[in-house]
Amino acid sequence: MMKFDNSYLRDLPGTYLRLDPDVAPSPRLVAYNDDLAAALGLEIAPGQAARWFSGAEVPEGAAPLAMAYAGHQFGGFSAQLGDGRAHLLGEVLGPDGRRWDIHLKGSGRTPFSRGGDGRAAVGPMLREFLMGEAMAALGIPTTRALSVVATGQEVLRDTGRVPGAVLARVAASHLRVGTFQFFAARGEVGHLRALTDYTIARHCPGADGALGLFDAVAATQCRLIAQWMGVGFIHGVMNTDNMALSGETIDYGPCAMMDAYAPGRVFSSIDRQGRYAYANQPLILGWNLARFIEALVPLIDADGERAVEIANDRLGRIAGAYQAEWLAVMRGKLGLSGQDAGDLALADGFLAAMAAAGADFTLAFRRLGGAMEPALEAALADWLPAWAARGGRAAPGCNPAVIARNHLVEAALEAATAGDIVPFERLLAAVRQPYAPEAGREAFVLPPPDGLAPHVTYCGT
Repeated sequence: MMKFDNSYLRDLPGTYLRLDPDVAPSPRLVAYNDDLAAALGLEIAPGQAARWFSGAEVPEGAAPLAMAYAGHQFGGFSAQLGDGRAHLLGEVLGPDGRRWDIHLKGSGRTPFSRGGDGRAAVGPMLREFLMGEAMAALGIPTTRALSVVATGQEVLRDTGRVPGAVLARVAASHLRVGTFQFFAARGEVGHLRALTDYTIARHCPGADGALGLFDAVAATQCRLIAQWMGVGFIHGVMNTDNMALSGETIDYGPCAMMDAYAPGRVFSSIDRQGRYAYANQPLILGWNLARFIEALVPLIDADGERAVEIANDRLGRIAGAYQAEWLAVMRGKLGLSGQDAGDLALADGFLAAMAAAGADFTLAFRRLGGAMEPALEAALADWLPAWAARGGRAAPGCNPAVIARNHLVEAALEAATAGDIVPFERLLAAVRQPYAPEAGREAFVLPPPDGLAPHVTYCGT
């Protein structure tokens, strides 16, 4: 059985609006995450899950609310965003005592909706389910979907009317950089202080005040983005309201996984300038952290100039911290033990060869030292001896065979929208075993066939 607590509601008054989700008229469970439910110690009948996680019924002890936050979206600041189509039901305590948010997405309009319909379509919600499970299986911190429930209503999108759905998302919390920005922009230092204390207690106990919180968040974010880069993941909307202070990947809207390696790769239909391209993600990491510490400045030092000086010093450390995390990821992928001064050049050399050959990002690493693509092997003619001399070796435990290939994801979502969930279930099973042997799974391992149009992703709103 599920028992809710509501520490956010209890401890942070004035940071949310209390309201219930819309009532889904005919909820039907489309996908349910049995593994996640078991990890949380939840025992819920399918029919009950469909009602609770669609808005049709508010669970006992839950107190749904819409969280307030702001954010920089593609570089432009919006002072008020907030949960425009989402409701935080509350928190559950897992068997290990950890606290987890249960958050509904697509559950109806709120005062933060800004003209949106407050709803979600089944395809984008299944994308979030699938991508969260893929990232979790890759060992990358992420929010995860507990369920996707069809509401029995249709929603109108650019493509026409499609089935509506609600996602139940599980996260260590939904606190964001944008949460702090909301109150900093209003000069509400009391709320900033309360948020800081709450976030420290929940995510980094023992951190020393605002600077300690910043250091902890910066460390987890450097590690997270390095892990994204290691699997060719492109988030697509690295706005400050999508940087979770828990260090989890959040919001799988226009995300995608790279096939052929290209540093400037962009998939999102709305990222026309390439702000969130693959190679720019580390730069945006630093940019977003700068916005976070700006919000914390009133708490850093009573002397404003001194506070800014301290903040700038912290920001000056980000590039080095990120590079250390990225190099650790690359050493694992290249099968290098220990550390060597030439490792950065070795990693850069491999990436350059991949770019020159147009090699598939995932399989280039997976098959390094084995049967590589001829064009890549030729591009690596001078690199391979240096790698071997450094002690490089194949590292299948660090390099997946299966990722959420874009063409497979789109086909599975299209079929599910039309009522056929089987392709989605097959792809889900495959991405949950990314490091397993390739034999017998070629359909999920191989890149897309030649001739497909360039892949474009959409945010789903």
